[in-house]
Amino acid sequence: MNLISYAFLAFNIVTFFIYGIDKLKAKRSRWRIPETTLLLFAFLGGSIGAWVGMKVWRHKTQHKKFYIGVPLIVFLQVLIIIYLQI
Repeated sequence: MNLISYAFLAFNIVTFFIYGIDKLKAKRSRWRIPETTLLLFAFLGGSIGAWVGMKVWRHKTQHKKFYIGVPLIVFLQVLIIIYLQI
């Protein structure tokens, strides 16, 4: 694995936990992480972490922009990775 792969893995782990933190805050009726921030983390490279976080934490699964948007971002990022052969 190269440095880019480690950074990608780390960013996905962080994104996974951000989705979990937002779910915990939602349960406790606390200040929430904005949806734009959650989607931005997915878009910037944490899409797999976001998708897994949605499944594990059962979070944002009823919001169209998440249940369609995050898998679409995963698909596009996988295509980019294949194209660039990272």
